[in-house]
Amino acid sequence: MGPRDDTGNTRDRAREPDRGHGGPVCDRSWRADARRAVRCATALLALLLLVDGAAGTLTPWRGVFWLALAVLLFVVLYPVRVTAGEGWLTTRRLLGTRSVRTDLLVSVRWHDGVSHRLILNDALGGRVELDPAVFVDNPDLWYRVEQDALGARAGGFLRCGGEALRRLTERVDGENARTVLHLSGLD
Repeated sequence: MGPRDDTGNTRDRAREPDRGHGGPVCDRSWRADARRAVRCATALLALLLLVDGAAGTLTPWRGVFWLALAVLLFVVLYPVRVTAGEGWLTTRRLLGTRSVRTDLLVSVRWHDGVSHRLILNDALGGRVELDPAVFVDNPDLWYRVEQDALGARAGGFLRCGGEALRRLTERVDGENARTVLHLSGLD
């Protein structure tokens, strides 16, 4: 049960942010992405069982193998859950959680490879690696992290990463501008 407010009602801190400091901000598309991962894995399992059963070659061991394959697909497709609050950013995967103090960032690096990655390191040894598209899709999440990163730069912690921050800010702002223009019918 959460603490009581002025009216005597209890409030849940996880649902209601602290108005003075700004509460945690989460990836808005995480639930839909998680449901999509479940649907894809289930569809693959159903299709494999259906084809194997129709061919008359379905055995218990093959069924277990197909189930394992569907579980592997689910693990691969399961999205990272990104949450940020004042001074921190956390990523949760199926097999672990990583956090970084965004108010103590020492480096922000942009990795261009097959998939783009943003790598955040803090002064306490924390490291988070995530897809920058999460910030593009969730500008409020980026705003929270950007404010702390600017504070880390002003405090002398952020030694490298100005270019990566600028690049991501331009990408988020550009996508927001395109969305506004599209919604207003000016595109």
